[in-house]
Amino acid sequence: MRRFALEPLLRAGLIAGSVMLGLLPGYAHGQITPEAAKQIQNVIGEQADALTILGGDFGLASGNFKSTGTFKFEGNTDASLGLTKIGGTGEIGDPEPLGTLDIGFQPRLQGNIGFLDSTNYLHSPLLQGDISRLSGHEVEFGGGGRFWLTDRLSVAPTALALYGYMSNSYTANSTYMLMNLPRAKQLGLVDWNVNTLTLVTSLNVQYLISLNRAIITLSSEPIFFHTATLTSSNENLNVNGDAGSLVDKIDLDVPLGKELFGHELRTGGYISRTDLFGDLRSGLDVPYLYELHGRLVLDFLGQLWKLQWLGIGASYLRGPNISGWEVGADASFRF
Repeated sequence: MRRFALEPLLRAGLIAGSVMLGLLPGYAHGQITPEAAKQIQNVIGEQADALTILGGDFGLASGNFKSTGTFKFEGNTDASLGLTKIGGTGEIGDPEPLGTLDIGFQPRLQGNIGFLDSTNYLHSPLLQGDISRLSGHEVEFGGGGRFWLTDRLSVAPTALALYGYMSNSYTANSTYMLMNLPRAKQLGLVDWNVNTLTLVTSLNVQYLISLNRAIITLSSEPIFFHTATLTSSNENLNVNGDAGSLVDKIDLDVPLGKELFGHELRTGGYISRTDLFGDLRSGLDVPYLYELHGRLVLDFLGQLWKLQWLGIGASYLRGPNISGWEVGADASFRF
């Protein structure tokens, strides 16, 4: 029962947390110094890179997050980030022999479209009442192949390109920012936009365990991201950096033997841990996330085009200073 065809998971969620921080330090009571500006530009670059990857890469979770704690520059913020993802990843067709080798091969595709819209209410003493807004969209696409070394063990290298656009608008209400807003715009600290291109490479390692009709899938996937700026509205602002993640997952798929609307019910889900590195870790201020996901779907295999199953899925996510949830459609296709 070698799997999988293209498996899109439609994810829509709302992230509410302190992933975007106050853009100006709480310790400078005069004008913005060049040293402070450089530090802030670096933080903006890290966060823009992290949010572009978070919104654009299919492998990273979306959700409704709530953060606690104090972050860079010792500033507090109430932040909401609406993040919607539509994408999928998987293999096409059945494994075919790879030349004379005792290895099966399937072409692999992956794609994702992401949209984000963030509003940040700043509460540091210097920036009390200011509002920073972010919006962006991302498109990711690429592919590779899955190599079946045995009937149970396989590896799947993948290479993708991720295009991202992000813009910031800033509403100044504090005395400090009303005085410094023209300078902040000149330095590229507020009211900016940037286009980026990210190279994404990954290696998915997967092992299958069959228990009657139930299937347990053990997988691990290191992912590397390298981001470069295509264009920027301000020469002082560039998004260039490296990031990474490691996703370890245990997935369970269980046919229930009961029908609803003429289709067999299936249940299952997964538990995973995602470790973040580079700009993802520093930009989001989150070193890792756990995700517990459950799903209930109807089996459509052989009954409706290439649809394998369709239903609903929900996740609870938790990490240091952050927790959240996501609910969305759970769909799988087999080609």
